[in-house]
This record gives sequence, structure tokens and C-alpha cells, in this order.
Amino acid sequence: MMQKLLIFQSLWAMERRHTDGFERSLEENIAMISEAGFDGISAHYTNRRDVVRLNDAIRGTGLKIEAVCFPRSVDDLRLPLELAAEFPVSHINLQPDIRPRRVEACLPLLDGWMRLAGDAGIPVFIETHRDRMTTDLFFTLDLLDRRPELPLLADLSHFLVGRELAFPVDEENHALIRRILQNAHAFHGRVASREQVQIEISFPHHRPWVNLFLEWWEYGFRHWRARAADDAALIFTCELGPKPYAITGRDGNDQTDRWAEALALRQMILELWVATGLKPVTP
Repeated sequence: MMQKLLIFQSLWAMERRHTDGFERSLEENIAMISEAGFDGISAHYTNRRDVVRLNDAIRGTGLKIEAVCFPRSVDDLRLPLELAAEFPVSHINLQPDIRPRRVEACLPLLDGWMRLAGDAGIPVFIETHRDRMTTDLFFTLDLLDRRPELPLLADLSHFLVGRELAFPVDEENHALIRRILQNAHAFHGRVASREQVQIEISFPHHRPWVNLFLEWWEYGFRHWRARAADDAALIFTCELGPKPYAITGRDGNDQTDRWAEALALRQMILELWVATGLKPVTP
């Protein structure tokens, strides 16, 4: 048995939102993702009709699914779990759409979601995301102090821009990010700068930020490899979102081809994964 990396593509990131008004169909997007060699897709699991249509669209492609949901209560997770039981997924990416000011108010929600996930036998990971329970790096670290085994889905772009970490990032902040990565069971991939949640990874002057994220992801991959089972699969989702995540030019459109950048990011991650298997794991 050997650990493996699966790279997914976000369906949300396939939206063009171009001023010409043209959007590809779900089936066209699925065909692009499948033909490009991605292993799966990330899509909402919040509406039965949409989930049925999605599963019809991927039939025969071999694509796996990361199910995304946005619960505000413990019971809100029941429908995504029911859908995931009927239409299997690799895991559920839970964005906790609630913003308590105190850690104590979060614990019953987290415990309830983890209990439901355990009962259903479906992996549920809590995403680190702005305007969610996990919006702030320090607050999320406080949650981990109380629930050290909480499984996270790490989208580090939100923490970088949310705390406006200066470049070069100092050791104190590296250590805080590494603590998050020690609980990361999956990853969402985009590159942020101190001021923007998503920058164009193909611009040469953005390379220092790309390298920073590759350094963080490498640590996360190594830590995951050290603790995961020999036959486990790590999922990394390319999530270069449409505007207003994508910075637009005067014409209101993306300044780069996000699909081409997603393919470039996929290649970077494949190479990074190979490298983490060749070098010894560091604590």
C-alpha cells in the first residue's frame, strides 16, 4: 500500500463571470476537468436536485467529489450527510457559517458536527475561512487548544490576508501556521498576498508569495504523511476563484487565464508531493 495524492478542481472556480456573459455548462466543465486529468471536483452538497444533477454529470468519468456545506447549526449538517451517504464523497468540507465571539459557544457545534460525522462514517473537515467560525487565526488556534484533534481543511489564503502577514513572514507566524497544518486533513489551494486573498500565480513578481505557500503546503504534506495510514489519500483542491476573488482589469475581466493557472498549480503540487516522498519527514 502507498499513500497517494488526489488533486481536485473546484466547480466554483470554473465560473467565468466574464463581461461577454458566456458560461460553460456543468457538463462542459466536467469534461474539461476530467480530460485535464484531475481526480475529482469540489461542489456544494446543500440541495438534492443539484447533487443528483452533478452525479449524473460525472457518471463514467471516475471523478470523486468533495462536498461543501455551510451549516449554521448541528442539524444543518444532516442533509449533506444524507446526500453524501446516497451519493458518496471523499469527504465533506464544512464551512461553519456562524461567528461566535467566544470559543465556548463554538464547542457544542463542533462536538455535534463531529458526532454526526462519526455516526455516519463520513469524514468531515472544518475549513479555515474568512467570515466563518474560523475567520481568525488566533481564534482558530484557541479552538485547537480546546479540541486538539479537530480535523481541519486548510485554506491558508484566508489567514494570510486576514492577518496581513508581512513578507518575509517571521518565525512566530510560521509557527502559528504550522500548528494549523498539523491538523490539516485536506487543502484548498490558492495563493494570497498580504493585501489580496487571490493573486495571479503566473505573474513573476508574485513568485515570492507562491514560494511561501509551497513552503507551507510542503510542511502540511510532510506532517500528513507522517501521521496518515499507508493507504491513505490526501486531497488538494485547486480553488482559483472567479471575480471578485480574482483581481480584474479595467475591462472587468480576469487578468490571467485561471484555468491555465489551475493546471500550473496542479503541476506544482504534483512535484511537491513527489519531493515530500523523497525526503525524510521533519517535525
